[in-house]
Amino acid sequence: MDGASRVVLRAPSVLQTAKPKAYTAPSLDFLQGTWHVTHSTLPMWKSKRNVSITYTALEPSVPSITPEKTDRLDDLVKYQGLHSDKEHTVHGVDKACDGSTDTWDWRGKGWLAVASSHWEVLGWGDNGVDKDVWVVTYFAKTLFTPAGIDVYSRRRSGLGQETLQEIKAALAEIEGSKFQGVVQDLFEVTID
Repeated sequence: MDGASRVVLRAPSVLQTAKPKAYTAPSLDFLQGTWHVTHSTLPMWKSKRNVSITYTALEPSVPSITPEKTDRLDDLVKYQGLHSDKEHTVHGVDKACDGSTDTWDWRGKGWLAVASSHWEVLGWGDNGVDKDVWVVTYFAKTLFTPAGIDVYSRRRSGLGQETLQEIKAALAEIEGSKFQGVVQDLFEVTID
């Protein structure tokens, strides 16, 4: 590597800044599958462990959209309490905003159908050599949670230190005092 960061992040849309020229939205194929939440600012994950999110493409919401470019994802979150082996799940559906694969609206399923949230991909990558495949997401404030950031890894064991440091450095470069207040709360989520 030549010393340049492999991490390109954009600001969340609430900051109303232009996306960096090097940023591109992830493909649906890239997003699908299981991701492990390795770092977060969301307080609810402090008392949880082994947090994972699995995205699976669903049939499009309108017939004019082809299945391979669907605008909907099944969203299944699994986690355990810090001192419990019982697995809990939160199930919902994500709908793409404006046809984009980096801006989504989530709605819960079942008894959570009244709950909704908005989330965005701020950056993603596949660093090939060290097999670090990652996503950084931003969640808007809801009735139940503050605005927050999650860092996902394809590997259950998490990201390499170099990639994690590059993500933290890129987050620190996003301007906005409220956003930086959120970034400062980033902590490691327990995985065992």
